[in-house]
This record gives sequence, C-alpha cells and structure tokens, in this order.
Amino acid sequence: MIRVDDAAGVRLVTFDRPEARNAFNLSLYQAVTAAMAEAAADPAVHVLVLTGAGTAFCAGQDLKEMGAIAAGTGPPGVEKGFRGLLDVVGAFPKPLLAAVNGVGVGLGFTLLAHCDLVFISDDARLRAPFAELGVPPEAASSYLFPAVLGWQRAAQVLFSGPWVSAAEAVEWGIALRRCPPDELLEVTMDVARQIAGAPLDALVESKRLLLASRDEAVAAARRREDEAFTRLLGRTANQAALERFSAPEAG
Repeated sequence: MIRVDDAAGVRLVTFDRPEARNAFNLSLYQAVTAAMAEAAADPAVHVLVLTGAGTAFCAGQDLKEMGAIAAGTGPPGVEKGFRGLLDVVGAFPKPLLAAVNGVGVGLGFTLLAHCDLVFISDDARLRAPFAELGVPPEAASSYLFPAVLGWQRAAQVLFSGPWVSAAEAVEWGIALRRCPPDELLEVTMDVARQIAGAPLDALVESKRLLLASRDEAVAAARRREDEAFTRLLGRTANQAALERFSAPEAG
C-alpha cells in the first residue's frame, strides 16, 4: 500500500496503489496514518514528504468503497480511516512536504492545503469534483481553499470542479514550484534535506506556531463538513453518482 524510505532526517512516504491511481481505501488510510504517526514520534525524522507511485499522486477516496459505505456494507472500522488520517495530518508537528507527481483528485487535492510546501510536476492536474458527486467539501477545504486560493477561485473549484493545471496551482498558491516530471522528486527531496538540517526543536516550534493560527478554524470546518456529509450521503442521486464514478477512472 505504501513505501517508506528514511534517509538524512527525511521520511518519504509513497502512496503505492498505482492500479487504483493511489485512491485511498481503508488499508491505505491505515498505512499512511501509521507511517505519519511514527514519523511524528521519531526524533530521527525531521521532515516528511508525501508522493505517489505511477502516473497519479492520489485519485481521492476509493469511490467503490464509499459506495459500500453508503450501502452499509463497508469494511469494519472504515469510518475511522479518513478521520484518522486527517487527525494525524492536521496535527503533524514537523514540516510536511508533497511532491505531486500526477493527477490529484478529491483528497489528492484537498490534502495539499494541509502541507507546508508543495512541489508539482509540470504535467500534473488537480480537481475537486465534490458537488458533481453529490457530496460537500472535505478535509476542511471549505475553510482552507478560500484561505489559500481566495474566495472566488475556491468557489469555482468547489462548485464546478474544473481541472487546475500545475501553472495555476503555483499561481494560486496551492503549490510553491512546478518542476519537470523527471526532476520533481529530487527537487523536493533536496529542499526536504535542507530543512532537515535544522535543529528538530526549532522546526517543531515553528510548525506549532504556524498551526496555532488556524487549528480551531480547521477543526470547526471539519465538523461542519462531517455534518453536511451526513445529511447528503445516502440520497438516491448521490448513490447514482458513486456508481457512475470509480477511483481508477477519476481524472
């Protein structure tokens, strides 16, 4: 489900479900959450980098599994996967970087707003098709997207789900820099290694101060989104939308 590589104070976590374009199912949620929690507690890890295997960064949540959840046939504990990942991402106490190597859809887009630095491949694209699927925004994107992108761009992204190019991602502030595909990971890792050379306590304190300005707003946005999702999930129209879309086809 994932690959984990540690070197020079940097942990690289690679989403490794290329056959599903790295869409998150319960097993992937659990694996990434565990790797991040271990990195948070390990004094040898100063920086964490997220990336994807194959041609996609992350195609979002596994919609087939979401359909099973809506039908009441999801795997035991499935409701904890998404929330558990967001808990560890939102509270991650060290610098969190992303190397967006390809398509980022749904969670593959909203996750980036929680990262401290984002590098994106020239050929990558991002999309948040929530309204099209009959569900509300997720992962506190209803707060973070307006804060990062500005109100009107956030509204466009969340209402109509357009594709966002790598150039737009940088222009709009969701990514710091775009890179040629074959240079993306090395550029990201170079920056990660530079950051990792700083004392860990200084990095942790800096991250704590950054998070303090938005912690309560992010938590409140997640609660509102959870309530909205509960209201919408299970509607006939939403069931049909989930059946029309599958994670491997997203993007």
